[in-house]
Amino acid sequence: MIFKSILLLVITILPIIGSLVLLAIPYQMRALIKRVGFSVSVLTFVLSVILWGLFDNVADTFQFVNEITWLQHFNIRYYIALDGISLFFILLTTLLIPICILVVWYNDAEDAHPTFKVHTIKEYIITFLVLETLLINVFSVLDLFLFYIFFESVLIPMFIIIGIWGARERKIHAAYQFFLYTLVGSLFMLLAIIYIYNQVGTTDYLILLHKCPLFDETVQKVLWIAFFCSFAVKVPMVPFHIWLPEAHVEAPTAGSVILAGILLKLGTYGLLRFSLPLFPLASIYFAPLVYAMSLIAIIYTSLTTLRQIDLKKIIAYSSIAHMGFVTIGLFSFNIHGVEGSIIVMLSHGFVSSALFLCIGVLYDRHHTRILTYYGGLVHTMPIFATIFFFFTLANISLPGTSSFVGEFLVLIGTYLNNRVVAILASSGIVLGAAYSLWLYNRVMFGPLNTTYISQFEDVSLKEFAMLAPFIFLVLLMGIYPTVFLEPLHQPVAQLIQHIAMFSEIA
Repeated sequence: MIFKSILLLVITILPIIGSLVLLAIPYQMRALIKRVGFSVSVLTFVLSVILWGLFDNVADTFQFVNEITWLQHFNIRYYIALDGISLFFILLTTLLIPICILVVWYNDAEDAHPTFKVHTIKEYIITFLVLETLLINVFSVLDLFLFYIFFESVLIPMFIIIGIWGARERKIHAAYQFFLYTLVGSLFMLLAIIYIYNQVGTTDYLILLHKCPLFDETVQKVLWIAFFCSFAVKVPMVPFHIWLPEAHVEAPTAGSVILAGILLKLGTYGLLRFSLPLFPLASIYFAPLVYAMSLIAIIYTSLTTLRQIDLKKIIAYSSIAHMGFVTIGLFSFNIHGVEGSIIVMLSHGFVSSALFLCIGVLYDRHHTRILTYYGGLVHTMPIFATIFFFFTLANISLPGTSSFVGEFLVLIGTYLNNRVVAILASSGIVLGAAYSLWLYNRVMFGPLNTTYISQFEDVSLKEFAMLAPFIFLVLLMGIYPTVFLEPLHQPVAQLIQHIAMFSEIA
């Protein structure tokens, strides 16, 4: 079937085609620019849903394969395909981009957002479409060298989004901090890739799966550390997390959505796709280090969250804590823990993105994110208060929500591997409830602060349309997680068998 064979390739290039179309539309036709950009992003999402429908859950090989020779002399190919792991990250990417475009969907964008008076909505939408193409390639490319190129190229549009459309004066500083932190960390991975290429003669992922685990254990450890330096900054793991709160605070609402929803998953996806299968001996050796860093992230950042007064910083620090659960589950080396980690990543993409959208709703009305200026909004914004409460409960892993499924599986998997780590990690749920409910109470209850809040308007139809998909997905994953778990069983089982096999060979 020709359509099935090229579907992934079409999804990959469609946003770039949309960007080229937008370049030809005059700046003055803002309504047409928004319609075209939004239509392209929605079409990309629809095709990715079709991709999910055509996906074979029991297949033991990569599907939707497309292969194009890129540098024949160096044996490097543009080779894209997906399994159950990469499928959901592509779906998450294509879901978030239309919502990011909707964020600035006003009748007159220039009046609604002063930043668009100089830097128009045309460049804004093109930047997000380019970012979408790069992210889809990151999650589907099966050549290690091209993965590095796309992995690093994501920095460019995010640097532009934060630096140009950021909200405050420190946005340039935050953009450079984000760019330099992540770039420097990834240089170690580039050196490791060069070494692997010189040893094996190719960067084909499927070949490396059988070659790299045969490296000497010392070599594996060095290569693992090089890859870890890159991925740990992207997660980010403590102490590599300094750039994240600053980037979130200075980024526009859509920038925070894409940063929390997708970009934080690049590091954990890299660990799952490359570090664990390519260097199994080193992964087992360094598991205690990852456990220690993850526990520090869960406990330290949760306590730090309780001290914040900026609404965005509160969600940013809570994101670091949630990603600590992900890294613990990945290094449990069993199906429960790894599948739970993937579910936590997807759930965090839904919940954290929705919380940043909720904060964007407040900021658009009151032009402040300082917690002390808020209070009593349940009286003036009852619908918003209900939606925000729903995502607050999801953020603290209430049973029936997506976060509970993921963290429950992670704790089961971790308990089977290390009981002490599982017990300590469970404290993050208690701390998460503390800072989430504390935030909700401060914003929604108490006396209304009429000195600073004078505009009383509940969520608009557009804002509800942005939040509704997340409500549906959080409930779907929480009530019927089998839909998301079935495509994961085969690739995760293969990963665990692969690690066990090469560990026994050694």
